[in-house]
Amino acid sequence: MGRVPGGDGQAGQVDHPDHAGEVGPRGDRGLPCPAGTVTPNPSPRTRVSAYAVATRDDRLLLARLSETSAVFAPGLWHLPGGGIDPGEQPVEALARELREETGLALTAAPRLLDARTYTTRRDGVDWHLTALFYAVTLSAGAPVVTEVDGSTEAVAWVPPAELRDRSALTPPAADALGMIGGP
Repeated sequence: MGRVPGGDGQAGQVDHPDHAGEVGPRGDRGLPCPAGTVTPNPSPRTRVSAYAVATRDDRLLLARLSETSAVFAPGLWHLPGGGIDPGEQPVEALARELREETGLALTAAPRLLDARTYTTRRDGVDWHLTALFYAVTLSAGAPVVTEVDGSTEAVAWVPPAELRDRSALTPPAADALGMIGGP
């Protein structure tokens, strides 16, 4: 028997008696079965993300998720930020995501507040998330979503008192609210 595509994302020989020696496509997360279909890997997808915890005039900067959100349900309020691309440093990812989702720029070095993990399920996909929370100082001006067809449909400075119903927040946004002493 040969190797099975593993955590390294490389294709390899399939370890199945009916398909010994066959090679699956690169990135295939499952094994061909005799019917020719793919058995999905039950392992969750993982993502490491950098999020901005930004306050101004006693308001928290939040982004409302669009229909294209892969991880959390659309319509929920979330923190600006997102996934760290391969080879990208967390602060670089944070700056990129802030430009895309708010049109605002970092004006000082972000300070790491906390790191937390989450698990969630969306559209049949299990996710294991690691969130890096950064206290940030941003450029002046009103936030505006600049990314077309991205995961953010709106962005706003929201008073914490308006966020008492945490069901309107993603878990990272609810945790950030607690970090700033919100309700």
